[in-house]
Amino acid sequence: MSLKSLFTEHPESVGETYFEHMGVALSFAGPLLAAGLAALVHAFLPFLCVTTASATVKRLYARMTNRAPRPAQPSVADRMMGWDPVI
Repeated sequence: MSLKSLFTEHPESVGETYFEHMGVALSFAGPLLAAGLAALVHAFLPFLCVTTASATVKRLYARMTNRAPRPAQPSVADRMMGWDPVI
């Protein structure tokens, strides 16, 4: 397995580039961090943040399971294979 494929195999499997996938992952990271902090506060002060963490997790779960993977885009090399220089 090449070093490049370590970074691109999974994003390509869901029809995203490395940077597109990074953006999506980061859009989940922020709310998850906030939910974790809310759960920490709730652990010590159970009258605060009563539903914050669970509501966030439910919202993110719905968002993640409703994502439809985009079809993978052919690479430049794949597109060139179909090019006929005689035409």
